[in-house]
Amino acid sequence: MRFNRIIALAFGAIMLASCINPTGELDSADTLKSSWVRPDDPQEKIGAKEHPAVVAKYGGVYDDVQAERLVAVIVGKLVAQSEDPSRIYKITLLNSPKVNAFALPGGFLYVTRGLMALANDSSELAAVIAHEMAHVSSNHAIVRQEKLNSAAIGKQVVSEVLEGSPAGQIALAANQIRLTKFSQDQELQADTVGIRMAGRAGFDPFAAARFLETMDRYRKFIAGDQNFDSSDNFASSHPSTPKRIELARRHGRFFGSPGIGARDRDRYLQGIDGLLFGNTSEEGFVRGQSFLHAGLGVAFEAPAGFTIDNQSKAVIVSGPEDIATRFDATVVSNRTSLSDYLKSGWITGLVNETIREETLNGFESATAIARGDGWRFKVRILRKGTQVYRFITAAPQTNTNIDAVSRRITESFRTLSKVEIAELKPLTVRILTVGANDNERSIVSKMKGSSNPAKLFRLLNGLTDGETISSGQKVKVITDR
Repeated sequence: MRFNRIIALAFGAIMLASCINPTGELDSADTLKSSWVRPDDPQEKIGAKEHPAVVAKYGGVYDDVQAERLVAVIVGKLVAQSEDPSRIYKITLLNSPKVNAFALPGGFLYVTRGLMALANDSSELAAVIAHEMAHVSSNHAIVRQEKLNSAAIGKQVVSEVLEGSPAGQIALAANQIRLTKFSQDQELQADTVGIRMAGRAGFDPFAAARFLETMDRYRKFIAGDQNFDSSDNFASSHPSTPKRIELARRHGRFFGSPGIGARDRDRYLQGIDGLLFGNTSEEGFVRGQSFLHAGLGVAFEAPAGFTIDNQSKAVIVSGPEDIATRFDATVVSNRTSLSDYLKSGWITGLVNETIREETLNGFESATAIARGDGWRFKVRILRKGTQVYRFITAAPQTNTNIDAVSRRITESFRTLSKVEIAELKPLTVRILTVGANDNERSIVSKMKGSSNPAKLFRLLNGLTDGETISSGQKVKVITDR
């Protein structure tokens, strides 16, 4: 749906970038450009140029010493077995709940905390990183970029906000970095090189096939769980098919039968214990049908049957029949009336005679209608101090439910109480040891943040059909405690 790609104003500032080299040392983005980029390597120049844009798009760098050390150890082992051991890889952990990993020219590799939460052991993360290292060593990004004759990978960041016609805002404000999408042949080549690299480094060579299966399950899970964002993830940018999984198993058998190689699960779980899961406090939280933001002190609800996509720059509430609402916030002087603000040009196609000022749930409010290119828009803004909250509901001209949906969402907008704000905490990955009196139901009861906690628990812990947990086993749970 078109609204799934909208990006609007940010709620927080962009963090400065830092990276991990294979020795685990940390450097700032400025140091990275001066000491890690060889002046005679044009590929590294490309990667360094696009690095800040990637970091900006994915919520900044995720600072977690345990996770950083875990990744550094894995990368160090892989580099020693790579085709070019002299290559310096710049590994960045991204502060994003999206499950993704990718590479830029010159050895710039990126892994999101969302992917780290999904992986079940060191060998699975090693398989992902080795795959991306293979893209770098095979110059896939350069080949693909030249083939498409594309502009710089990170040319479009968060600059095209609310420009053009209302319909254009939906279609064009996607405004996402056009990271290189590799061809199927390139993906299979990276699988081959990556699996052999990981196997030579002593990791379980069947981890790649196992993680591809997990990704296939994850793809299906996020399609059915309204609290999870399915956009821009590893599953969508890296094709996962039964054929690819079987080929990965075949490459694993090059080293022997299943059971060989190190998985290093306990060390991996120790490294991700406490890892942030889902959105940050600055972005707000989705809990069931509600969006709640402790920093702003506001909340609203989505109608039944609608999904909430809490993107880094806006909240998108999507429903059936191509109807959706986009929510964001901006600062408007108290000296400017809401009517004048609606007329100020930030949204084109506005029908001025439809502007109405009123009070909604104690908030100063104004509504209006906008039209353009076969779409109808219901705009409602609410003021709380200097903050103005904007709800734009869009639907095709033929859809008659737009007013009811807009009213249902905006009328639920409210201020959070101090108690509610105090209770709102981010979700984290916690590692528990299954006790003698525990069972799966008692462990799942500790899970938070999903409408299907039992399925998420099994997915996060790599439990296949018929597999059960046992006393003494370490497991991942998602909790706000």
